[in-house]
Amino acid sequence: MKHVAVLTSGGDAPGMNAAIRSVIRCGVAKGWIMYGIQNGYAGLIAGKIKEMGTRDVGGIIQKGGTILGSARCEEFKTNEGRLKGIRTLRRMGIDALVVIGGNGSQTGSYHLHRLGYPVVGVASTIDNDLYGSEMTIGVDTALNIALEAIDRLKTTASSHQRAFLIEVMGRDCGYLALMSGIAGGAEYTLIPEIESDPEEVAEKLRLAYEHGKSHAIIVVAEGAKYNAESLIKFFEKHQDRLGFKIRATILGHVQRGGDPGAYDRLLASRLGNGAVEAVDREEYGVLVGINKSEITTIPLKDVASKKKEIPIEMMKLARILD
Repeated sequence: MKHVAVLTSGGDAPGMNAAIRSVIRCGVAKGWIMYGIQNGYAGLIAGKIKEMGTRDVGGIIQKGGTILGSARCEEFKTNEGRLKGIRTLRRMGIDALVVIGGNGSQTGSYHLHRLGYPVVGVASTIDNDLYGSEMTIGVDTALNIALEAIDRLKTTASSHQRAFLIEVMGRDCGYLALMSGIAGGAEYTLIPEIESDPEEVAEKLRLAYEHGKSHAIIVVAEGAKYNAESLIKFFEKHQDRLGFKIRATILGHVQRGGDPGAYDRLLASRLGNGAVEAVDREEYGVLVGINKSEITTIPLKDVASKKKEIPIEMMKLARILD
């Protein structure tokens, strides 16, 4: 009989609770004893671990956030902190650990694996910047939240014949901005992966006005060279020359909140089960993700060392449709 623990780490993502539920219930179905770790790696070091059964994860699939909580942990970035966490797990007789999270979380998983502890990662981050999985838990819901905001702002922009700039999350990855820009019919999208210039943005807005459009929408990734703050400053400084100014809306953590959509609930359920299956066959040191609609595993070493690229064809498509 295996004893397996699960934790969530890093930024929360809609669907994390569905993943927790899947890991716990799929593990129990195999006759295992399952545990939940509170507050991520910080809780692991502190020993905040409790046994969990099917009833403990009832009624959570539709909830955003994570019932296990998440916290940053500087101590876990040290070898001493990681060894302390491993000692806690072994002292409690826990055979393996499932980590639900993004880049930083899975880098932590890799370090635990290097130290000899059995660990399996589950791809979960709204940024969709995790190497080894085409989609990650939370992306679809966050994208739809951004799209709803774009549609709403487009309505008020048309009413007042204004230009709006919308900044979305994504850290150093432009996936959310690019996809929401395409789906939302934005006039221009700025992402870290493509060099952009404020003058190009101004030209796009000018052309939209000359073509008779009653609104203009610019989508910018938070990690772009010119983010919302710097673009607003540029337009304020050159307002007399450009002849107009723009309004800015920064979505921020709104994208991480709210209830997960159907896709994220299903994806999380599949990835959670995939993690349990990996533990069952003792395939450790891997990330469970989805590729070409199939649940797959990839070494955590690759996840920690390689960068995920945005599809070139989507970047080309965005420029055509702008």
